[in-house]
Formats: sequence, structure tokens, C-alpha cells
Amino acid sequence: MRLELRGLTKRFGSLLANDRIDLAVAPGEIHCLLGENGAGKSTLMNMLYGLLQPDAGEILLDGRALRVLSPGDAIAAGIGMVHQHFMLVPVFTVAENLMLGREPTKGFVLDRAAARRRVRELSERYGLPVDPDALVSRLSVGEQQRVEILKALSHEVSVLILDEPTAVLTPQEIDELMGVLRTIASGGASIIFITHKLREVTAIADRITVIRRGAVVATVAPDTPESELAELMVGRSVELVVAKTPAAPRGPALRVRELTVVDAAGAVVVDDLTFDIDGGEIVGIAGVVGNGQSELVHALLGLRAPVRGSIAVRGRELTGLGPRQHLAAGIGYVPEDRSHDGYIGSFSVAENLVLDLVDRPEFSRRGILSPTAVRRNASRRVAEFDIRTQSVEEPVRSLSGGNQQKIVLAREMSRPLAVLIAGQPTRGLDVGSIEFVHGRIVRERDQGTAVLIVSSELDEIYALADRIIVMYRGRIVGIVGPQTPRDRLGLMMAGGSGGDDDA
Repeated sequence: MRLELRGLTKRFGSLLANDRIDLAVAPGEIHCLLGENGAGKSTLMNMLYGLLQPDAGEILLDGRALRVLSPGDAIAAGIGMVHQHFMLVPVFTVAENLMLGREPTKGFVLDRAAARRRVRELSERYGLPVDPDALVSRLSVGEQQRVEILKALSHEVSVLILDEPTAVLTPQEIDELMGVLRTIASGGASIIFITHKLREVTAIADRITVIRRGAVVATVAPDTPESELAELMVGRSVELVVAKTPAAPRGPALRVRELTVVDAAGAVVVDDLTFDIDGGEIVGIAGVVGNGQSELVHALLGLRAPVRGSIAVRGRELTGLGPRQHLAAGIGYVPEDRSHDGYIGSFSVAENLVLDLVDRPEFSRRGILSPTAVRRNASRRVAEFDIRTQSVEEPVRSLSGGNQQKIVLAREMSRPLAVLIAGQPTRGLDVGSIEFVHGRIVRERDQGTAVLIVSSELDEIYALADRIIVMYRGRIVGIVGPQTPRDRLGLMMAGGSGGDDDA
């Protein structure tokens, strides 16, 4: 079925999210929609799936205009969508999730056997093995995504939309997904693959459409160089390779021994971790989200008390102390969820740049904050970190994600650090902002700081890390060097044996 979008336009108040978008996807084609975060990709697909209504333009299937007022209309027309955030009921089985909304019955009783058969049939047809009776809450992230795809395919779709489908997958799971998509496309279905990852589009796409600031800027072939794709996305040339010299370690800065953390239910989430990070090196933690990385970071910051083990910074024991003492020992923190933990949206740029510095003599005396000193500091940091803002008095919530992240970095890097902990430092950022953030992290390393990066983006781990710690189910599977092949690292991320190399 041929899909066409003609002049599709969507406004949110004064914001023009989609500006007269034209797009055509042929039957059996994998068409990648590439763009920065906030470029308008998801808005466009939400209109196609009936979650939003266009202000202008039309959608055509095989030349006939289609009015999509709801996801039900989209499904009836043969359009399915796999969302970035899974839409599954965790306490239901795979079969129960697939039959939601169109439950097969025998008389007045649910026909669970028919639902199980349907799951097995779809699994075999598309090469997506999954147990129909498994609870979704007990499936891996990769298996949950298989269920999401099967759920969409169970409607016999002719057009399948996937919104950032690889965000939480291991390299092996990504390879498997690519194979599945090729199988689906070979059956004649049209696939729209939304992403901002250059490596993926060149690996899977038949054609690539680039969107920038809500408008189509080009439709190109998959052999287009990544540097050219990046320039199309951002509107300027971008350095895709992180420029850094080999690490020059300066002795242990962070020392962790036998660290064990449990959650509220008493389950072990960080299991007997031991490692060191030297000043002047970047250590990356690789692993699928949910394998104890966040709990480890919270323990290192004093936000969560370990049940066993020790944490020391430059020889100072911090175990049992609170966040204030951890920060005073020289730990800087860039949180993985900046909007929740990194800034206060209603506060100004200037205020956010001193959130954890207000007790320092240069900003306050006898508990009274100096507005002049705060504004002076903000002016310096705005210039140094290229923060795009109309005024240092502008509320941070009105800035773009990249500029919000720069504010967090500027604040944490404005004091001498022994250790910098950065969780998902470029999540949600475009390639231009990623380039800047990576450069500042390397600069911090070169000043002698020990840097710990926690990222679900393997490309980021490879680009920044001097050594890589791989975590699985709260344990260290191995500590390896950045020359480790992606397939080996992916196997370790999935719990396979990797061991330590000479990293």
C-alpha cells in the first residue's frame, strides 16, 4: 500500500511543529525519518496515527484521501505504530496484551487458547519468538519490544511506524530488529522508521527523509555520508568524532569496594561492585537501562545508603554520609533526568547556575544571596558554555533541551571537581549539542577529574570512555577497553561472559 502525506501542517499556538510536510512511502520500502529531537518527527507520525489532527494537508493511501480521527481509524486503514515508550500492561501475559480491545470469546468466556495460537502464528511468521503465557513484567526490554511489534502486526497492517525503536536495546537486539523489519518489508508492508541515530539509518533504510525545524530539507539515499546527514539535520557542519588524546591517569580519585544496594522491596539491585576510577580518565558504564546503573549512581551521591561496602573520594571515606558531604568532597553530578533532578524550571538561568553553590562566600554573606554576584556568574557561564538564552533572567523551562543541559554542565563544572558523574549526558540532545557536551566532558577529564559516564548509547560509550564497565542485573560482567568489538560488548550487556581484558 502506497502512503503519501501532502502538505501536512501542525501548529501548537505560535509554534509551527510541522510545515507543509510532503512524504511518500512505497510498498515494501523501509523509509527512515531522520531529525534532531524536537524536529517534528513524532508530531508528524502522531497525525498519521490519529493521535493528533493536522491543521492543513492530507493523508492518502493508494491515492485515496484518508481521514484519521483516532488510532482506531488508523488501525482500520491498516496503519500500526510501535511507540517509543511501550504501551503494554505489565501484569498481563503476552497473549492477553495482544487480545486487548478485541478479545476472542467462546460464548461469554474469553478464548485464551485462540489468543495463544494467534501469538504463536505471528511469532513464527515474522521470526519474533515470545512465550504467549509469559508475564510482560518478566520479559527483557528486547522481548517487550517484540510483543509491541507483534501487537501492531496482529492487525494485519500495511504501514508500520516505529518511533525510536532501538533506544533501550543491546546491539544484538538491534541487529535482530533490523532483520525482522526486512522480513516484514519483504512481505509488502511499508515501514516508517523514526530515529536520530545516523548509524541505524544507513544500515536499514531504502530512503531517508531529513526533517529540520518542522520542515523536510531533503530525501536522500542510504549511502549518503553520515557527515552530510548530520549537516542536513543541524544546518551546519558537525564533528562526529570526539577529539581526545589518550588518557593520562593521575592516581585513584574514586574507590568503590564491595558496594551492595537493595531496593525498597529488599531485592539486591547493586551486587558487590568493586572498581576504581583515576583522575584524568573517563570510565563508561555500559548496560541496558534497569540493570542497577541508576541505583549505583544514587549510592555514589549519598542519595541511597548501601547495605554493605565503601565509597571513598581521594582517600576520604564517604560511606554513610549524605549528599551534601558527597558534593563537598568534590563530586559533580549531571543527572539522567535533567528536568526532574537537574534544574528548577520556574527559576531563572542565573538562579539555576548557583543552585548548589548558594552557601559559597562569593554568592552570599550571612545567608543573604547577592543578586549582583549571581548575575555576574551567569553572564560568564552563558558565554563560556554557549547557552542560548534571551536573558539570564529567563526561566529555564523556556529553553531548549540542549541549553538546559548546558546549564546543568556549567553549574557542575564551575567548581573544582575530583569526580564528575554524568548520567545519560546527551539524552534527548541533537548532534550539535552532543558535540559540545562531549567536548566539555573530555576537557574536564584533561584537567585531572575522574569522570564516570552512564549511558545507554553505545556510540557515546565508545566515543568517550577510556575504560568500560559492563553491568548486568546489578553486577559487573567485565571491565574492558574501548577497542572491544560491539558484538562482544553487546553479549556482555545481555549477561554473557566477557571477562576483564587488559583495560
